[in-house]
Amino acid sequence: MGLTVWQTLQKCLYRAVSGFFLLLFRLFLRPVPAKATKLPPIRNPLLTVPAVQLAEKIRRREVTSVEVVQAYIDRIQEVNPLINAVVKDRFSAALSEAAHADQLIDEETGGEDALADRRPLLGVPLSVKESFFLQGMPCSTGLVSRAQFLASGDAPTVALLKRAGAIPLGVTNTPELCMWMESSNNLYGITNNPYDLQRMCGGSSGGEGSLLASGGAVIGIGSDIGGSIRMPSFFNGIFGHKGTTGIVSNDGQHPPNSGRQDEYLSSGPMCRYAEDLLPMLKILAGPNAEKLSLSTEVDLKKLRFFTVVDDGGSPLTSPVDKQLVEAQRKVAQRLEADLGVKVKEISFPQLKYAYQIWDTYMALPDDEGKPPQPFVELMADGGPAVWPVWELIKWLFGKSEHTIAAIVWSIQSATPSQFILQQKEELQHSIEEVLGSDGVLLFPSHPLLALKHHHALLTLYNIGYTGIFNILGLPVTQCPLGLSKEGLPLGVQVVAGKLQDRLTLAMALYLQKAFGGWRDPAAA
Repeated sequence: MGLTVWQTLQKCLYRAVSGFFLLLFRLFLRPVPAKATKLPPIRNPLLTVPAVQLAEKIRRREVTSVEVVQAYIDRIQEVNPLINAVVKDRFSAALSEAAHADQLIDEETGGEDALADRRPLLGVPLSVKESFFLQGMPCSTGLVSRAQFLASGDAPTVALLKRAGAIPLGVTNTPELCMWMESSNNLYGITNNPYDLQRMCGGSSGGEGSLLASGGAVIGIGSDIGGSIRMPSFFNGIFGHKGTTGIVSNDGQHPPNSGRQDEYLSSGPMCRYAEDLLPMLKILAGPNAEKLSLSTEVDLKKLRFFTVVDDGGSPLTSPVDKQLVEAQRKVAQRLEADLGVKVKEISFPQLKYAYQIWDTYMALPDDEGKPPQPFVELMADGGPAVWPVWELIKWLFGKSEHTIAAIVWSIQSATPSQFILQQKEELQHSIEEVLGSDGVLLFPSHPLLALKHHHALLTLYNIGYTGIFNILGLPVTQCPLGLSKEGLPLGVQVVAGKLQDRLTLAMALYLQKAFGGWRDPAAA
């Protein structure tokens, strides 16, 4: 169905305004200096082993945890000057913890299986998004006013990973207050995409995505309220999982949730290898893991498959890149050839309003009628009030402590519309009816490949491609599908019904085998 006259006018106006602001940004935004054309290749074979296999090798004393942790420290020191992903390290503490892990293994009397059951990630290095509390480490989310803040304890999710034996190496960059799709702030600077250092790594878990793809970490933890796990995972060619809402704890993060936002935020794993997703989710979910039946084997041949090629033609979103359309088509073809299933192409007309649905529901009050904390208050962090227009003027002269993305975001406001609320309810009913407990849906991870730095400021509404699934509360796994002709990652979102996370994780394993999974940026 074609666009209406009004929608066509909207689209033309939006493109014209975007073009004007692109010229403005080129005048005022400082270019990112090129330090190198590409990353150095991965030379240490320990850096190309999945976390579950590393843990097994460490338990069997085929390699020590100290050797593994040192290998990752060496890699971070090699690539971080180029990508700016790790904003604070804890290398000395990590090496001490690795030595302790090796000692525990030497002293273990219950056998390898017992140790694997108690501490499945013993000795394996981990990276942590800077918005999570990690004891003794900063948790500023890029706010200059929080530069001196150090966490006095661990977030529940971080504590679970540490209890499982994982060893944090440091914390990674985010956008200011985690509310943007490019990881850049005035405290730590901008993080680069390892496949092209002049392009964005995504956000808000962008430092995680960049570091993992660069070989500087094997597993990491991110959070996702509008695509903040899936977008960086897509732009950096790795796997990322946004689980069913309410399964994994969101406590111990900054900024804190307010309004109904805890219903949309999901903390979850980010990994280079698909086989690490399920074990990590099982750890992160804690006692809630049993709700997901993660131990139940999935037979892909018995599932029903659907594909949605775009959002239906919203005048405010970018058209889906042809290479992404083709990659998703190849997934459908491969599924039909390999599994003997039928992949049905469908559409949901309500997806045209995905961004408006996300924006509206993010602003809804909680059950007691209390609205979310205003973004300008979060920017102020208890200090003097932030006036967006004044901050914009200061920014033009290089005097603001805040990024242009945060300033623009602070101006955003959504007025609940009965029409939009109705569109969400209709979409929720339709998509849950289609998926049931045995359906899997393919959907573009994002309309565009990784953009040049700062260009995402002109494509705000593309967040709808990921944000809609936060509002719907559905589990989604972002899976890499090789590289584009420009050498940038391709990918697809795999969606299932509530509590059916194991279906999307099984699909991640299948797609890794079929399409090769993560690719070393240096070899791309």
